Amino acid sequence: MRWTNLGEHTVYENPWLRVNLADVELPDGRHLDHYVIRQRPVALATVVNDADEVLLLWRHRFITGTWSYELAAGVVEDGEEPADAAAREMLEETGWRPGPLRELMMVEPQHGLTDARH
Repeated sequence: MRWTNLGEHTVYENPWLRVNLADVELPDGRHLDHYVIRQRPVALATVVNDADEVLLLWRHRFITGTWSYELAAGVVEDGEEPADAAAREMLEETGWRPGPLRELMMVEPQHGLTDARH
């Protein structure tokens, strides 16, 4: 049961994301308009010490009105390697300069709405 994207056009754009409207054909032949958020890749990092303690940020996010623990994260700049972006964000957000980084995973947290890769 595959949905087919027959084309899309941009309805909003800024340096971090683009909102497109896609013409999608469903398996039964019906069409629907579907909003798609196109985002630049994001790199995340944390520091784990010898006691297996993890460095997290405690932040308030106005969008949800909540406080939460987060990993240091940010957009991967053009031409930048994800590991370099993760190290840069760790330094900017925590003051810690991480040692060697290794990739643990890649996730697409809302793949029904956005192509954001973290």
